[in-house]
Amino acid sequence: MPQRFVPFINGEYYHIYNRGVEKRSIFTDDHCRQRFIHISEYYLCEKPKMRFSQFMKSSIELREQYKEDMSFQPRGTSMIAYVLMPNHFHFLLRQNTNSSISHYMKRVLDSYTKYFNTRYKRVGPLFQGQFKAVHIDSNNQLLHVSRYIHLNPYTSRIVHSMSGLFKYPWSSLRDYVKRGDTQLDTEPILLSFTKQNSYMEFIRNQADYQRNLHNLEHSLIEKVHH
Repeated sequence: MPQRFVPFINGEYYHIYNRGVEKRSIFTDDHCRQRFIHISEYYLCEKPKMRFSQFMKSSIELREQYKEDMSFQPRGTSMIAYVLMPNHFHFLLRQNTNSSISHYMKRVLDSYTKYFNTRYKRVGPLFQGQFKAVHIDSNNQLLHVSRYIHLNPYTSRIVHSMSGLFKYPWSSLRDYVKRGDTQLDTEPILLSFTKQNSYMEFIRNQADYQRNLHNLEHSLIEKVHH
């Protein structure tokens, strides 16, 4: 397996993504998508006391108590933005402590793979090799990557309108629109937007351009293969 050459540095941001092995669907229904989001939120805690699968088997009372305890613990990794697509996902993360992104991604992908394989009675890897990581080296890039991530459902025509995009349930965009209680750290993005609807306009401004670019890339790929 090839080694990753992007070093993870404390306080820095990274675009993380991966797809299903053989481009297969990794989120087959809402139960799968909800499970992946819950796992992703759970392991933001730097030192969880139990695996997520054990947590889910605990009583409701114990889970509520544990979630309250975890809310006071430091986060080794911060989630800035995410989107789930049928056969891949995108995260925008910040590393807070040494090696936290590497540990975080291993826990998330291992936990979800075990869940998926058990549910569908399959064996073997679910994701296509190591997750990919791109270091974010400027605030401008941070903003544009967040927009790229949030536009994915519209770009790929899973949703067909801006209103559909802002209601898409498997993305962090709704957290940015509502600005309520959330597991995300939205501040690094929203600090650049003083007005309530400014980030929404920032998303809209690039929507059609990104979709047209996506269509062009696919048409060029098809011509090459024909």
